[in-house]
Amino acid sequence: MRFFVTGGAGYIGSHVVLMLLDAGHDVVVLDNLSTGHRQAVPSEARFVMGDLSNTALVDDILGDGPWDGIMHFAARSLVAESMRAPFMYLRENVAPALTLIELAVRHKVPAFVFSSTAALFSNTDNTIISETSHISPSTPYGESKLMVERALYWADRLYGLRSACLRYFNAAGADPQGRAGEDHQPETHLIPLAIQTVLGKRPSLDLFGNDYPTPDGSCIRDYVHVTDLARAHLAAMGAIGQRSVTYNIGNGKGYSNLEVVQSIERVSGRRLDWRWAPRRAGDPAVLVASSALLQRETGWKSTFDDLDSIVETALAWAEKHPDGYASLPVKNKAVL
Repeated sequence: MRFFVTGGAGYIGSHVVLMLLDAGHDVVVLDNLSTGHRQAVPSEARFVMGDLSNTALVDDILGDGPWDGIMHFAARSLVAESMRAPFMYLRENVAPALTLIELAVRHKVPAFVFSSTAALFSNTDNTIISETSHISPSTPYGESKLMVERALYWADRLYGLRSACLRYFNAAGADPQGRAGEDHQPETHLIPLAIQTVLGKRPSLDLFGNDYPTPDGSCIRDYVHVTDLARAHLAAMGAIGQRSVTYNIGNGKGYSNLEVVQSIERVSGRRLDWRWAPRRAGDPAVLVASSALLQRETGWKSTFDDLDSIVETALAWAEKHPDGYASLPVKNKAVL
């Protein structure tokens, strides 16, 4: 099959590209490299250096069909930044996605998988979150993803574009074969920040908030291994069929910020220097997924079932690539 992947040089996108290639599919990646890394794109994929705002470029790519589907990852994704720059997030996450959806309709692409987020849920009652849980984004980032989900709803209803909206919880870890990992500049995710600290690349780690209504006072999050997340994309593409679908993707288990620190100390065998810091705006106390619908309809199951196994792959990547992708060679050249 043939897939167009936007943001395929980013953390989650690059792992999905690897899985598509492993399954024997043909992949074209579009990325502007604002946060992604060309080194993360395998040589077997065709790489296009460009931005979704370049409508003519995207039109040309999709015009070179036929395509079996689009997987859309390209977006700004920093929750805290979205609170400081709400209009930038609403504009830059929504407008290019609308263009992509419109062009998918024009070129009769049959399926569209969208990288959505658990940030759609404010979860004020701290329950396990299903697809029918109350949606109330507490940040402009979450709101921007919801707006794209609604656009996909109308694209299906009016034009028959089938879609899968995948609401991620916290992706973590690295490719078990060491081919890809997490490398954000700047880094904002807890597990890689904690690993950088335990490896001596940061002086200390801040844990935001110790007064949440949780057993140890810190936030609880659902960590799903990035390879399991990538597998869910292929499962969702297969599930679209004659109808659009929406799935939560998580491990179904919650771990507090403090438990993450303890896991990294346990796996690394080293002490991690950390301290409490004030809460961040827009952070719910608990975000834990129910992935029961995805499991029931596709047979998907997480294979990395505990936090330590997720941390082990992330730590192995960080130890082998202390400078992330910076020291790795580019595996292919841009084709356009």
